[in-house]
This record gives sequence, C-alpha cells and structure tokens, in this order.
Amino acid sequence: MDFALTQEQRMIYEYGDRISKQFDHNYWRGYANKNERPTELYEQITNDGFLGIMVPEAYGGAGQGMTEMLLFMEGLANNGIPLLNLVVGPTMTMGLLAKHASEDMKRRFLPGGCTGDIKFCFAITEPNAGSNSIEITSIAKSDGKGGFKLNGQKVFITDANCADYAMVVTRTTARADVKKKTDGFTIFMVDMTKKGISKTLIEVAFPVPETQWQLFFDNVELTEADVLGEVGKGFNILFDTLNPERIILSGLCTGVGRFALKKAVAYANDRKVFNNTPIGAYQGVQHPLAIARSEIEMASLMALKAAWAFDQGLPAGEFANIAKYAGAEAGIHAVDAAIQTHGGNGFTKEYGIYDLYGLVRLLRTAPLNRELVLNYIAEHVMGLPRSY
Repeated sequence: MDFALTQEQRMIYEYGDRISKQFDHNYWRGYANKNERPTELYEQITNDGFLGIMVPEAYGGAGQGMTEMLLFMEGLANNGIPLLNLVVGPTMTMGLLAKHASEDMKRRFLPGGCTGDIKFCFAITEPNAGSNSIEITSIAKSDGKGGFKLNGQKVFITDANCADYAMVVTRTTARADVKKKTDGFTIFMVDMTKKGISKTLIEVAFPVPETQWQLFFDNVELTEADVLGEVGKGFNILFDTLNPERIILSGLCTGVGRFALKKAVAYANDRKVFNNTPIGAYQGVQHPLAIARSEIEMASLMALKAAWAFDQGLPAGEFANIAKYAGAEAGIHAVDAAIQTHGGNGFTKEYGIYDLYGLVRLLRTAPLNRELVLNYIAEHVMGLPRSY
C-alpha cells in the first residue's frame, strides 16, 4: 500500500494553507457570526478552479475525483475554514450531474457551476422524512401534457436562498402505488425562480456562514428536460451522492479537529499556572489532546480509504459510513479537549474555540445521525439482524 499523495493531491491539500494567509479563521468567523456567505473567499476559490474538482475537463472542471474533493475540504478545515456549501454544491450536486446527467443537462449546468455563475442546493429532507427517505411525500405528478407539477415541502436545505437551481429528490409515483418501496423516485433540477416556490429561514443556534431553509412547492411546473436520469428510477443513483456526502463531512470534522488541537497546543505551551511550568507538561492536559489527535488521524485515514474506493468504482458504503461516524466523534472530542485546555478562555469569543463546537456536534446528528450510521454498520457490514 502506498499512502503517499501525488504531487497534485498534495497541492490541493495544501491549498488551505496558502489561502488561509488571505482568508483566515477570523475572516470565516466574521461571516459565520452574520450568517452570511463569505463572498470574497468563494470568488477566490472559484477563480482558482476548485469548484469543479469533480467535473470532467470537457465541462470546465478539473477532472479529479472524490479523493481530491476530500483533500480540498480537509485542507481548508485544517486552517479553520470549514465550508458546508462545498458539500451540497460541488460535491453532491455537481458530482452527481457529472456522473449521471444527460449530455444536454451536463452542458446546461456544469460549466456554469464551475465558474460560479450557477449555484446549487440539494433538497431531499422533509419534516416527516429525514433519516427515512422512503417516507418522502413530495410528489411531481404528470400534468397530462408531457410535464409535471411539483407539490410538497423540504426542510434543512442549505443555502437555498443563494441557489439558482435545487436538485430535488421527490416522488413521481406515490408510495402507496408502487410494489417496491424504492420505486417511483425521480430527481429534478428545479429552477428556483419558478412560480410556486417559497422559502422560510430556519434559525440555527450556533454561528456558521451557511443558512438553513424550508422550501415549499405549490404546483411548480417541470418538464422531462428537468429530470436527472430516468423518471421513477431516481433512487438507483441517489447513493452516488450520499456516500460522497458522508466522506466529505468526515474531512470537514477532522480538519476542524486539527485546527482546534493546534490552538490548544499553542495555548498549553504558553499558559503557566503552577511553578512557572506550562500546563502542556501535565498529563491531565496532554493525554486528552493526544487521544483526540489519534482519533482524528484514524478517521482521516478511513475517509481517504472511502474516497479511494468511491473513485475506483468499488462499494464505498461501509467505509463512508465508518468515516462519517469516526470523523464526527473525533471532531467533537478534539474541540471538547481544546475547550478544556483553554479553561474559562475556551468559552470566550476572543479565543474562538467554543464557536466550533456547534458545527462538529451538528455532524453527529446530521445529515444522517450516529445511530442510523451504526445500524448500517451493524447490519450491512457485520451481518447482524435489521433493527428498524
């Protein structure tokens, strides 16, 4: 096994080190506190060609894979610049379009996505269909004229207010009317300026630049040209976006964990309380940080394995789910250890550690909660009976 990154992969990974000299964690925090998109940062990322990492060169992208996208996210997060929008746009939506869209749809969306002229959101979750997507009730019914009318509701849709198009997972046949529960799903690219779409802000309790929204669809008119893949067969391609989502979020968590630990180590080397000795010399401080670092590196390796398997066209569900579980837990433990190292200062805005806790804690619960990830590992990896 060769664990070395290629020169190009190393450059992608180290991009976060370079850009953080221009846009650092304090810059990110400023936009997080305002719940606003860090426009200048995204413009720089776009100009440097990183939005289209997973898009073929023929459509304006870099022609790279999940591994490079993971390294990009992790490199930014290592420097305190975690960007959730890189999950829903460049990874989930553009990655799926590059893999499954028709030639016409690729040319409609991918070049504009790479240049930042078209922004995307991904809409799957519903009020009564979060962890269990089978229960989706939004539906696009045939209008009898070759088109569809979409009705329903979606929740926790990241940056829906900024998106030009939403990749919407819905039904075209109600669950009651299908023999197999995974039949009848269709994925549409929905123009967010269409009549019948409304949205409501969902306020979250911690600072982050990205915003969350409820979307409502009221007889939104769609056509066959808006369909990704085939009508009624959307579930077959859905897992090609759910595994990348879990992989890249693991990278976000491990990167944030490294950033928090770096700040904790600097503080522990400087802070002196007893006998003019840095608190970092005490095992009570050292061991939690060392454990957290070990967990971070183990989770990072599993995420890389999952990304490699995905890029090779191999089954990646086992590794992606383990990486999601390990990354979220490692990120939480690292940020928590960093807060404890800072003592009371860990809860101040000046030191900026506690602000990160809400983000990593979210990713234990979302987009798929820890319990369902463990259920997957137990059943599909270990062969235990289905529990739900």
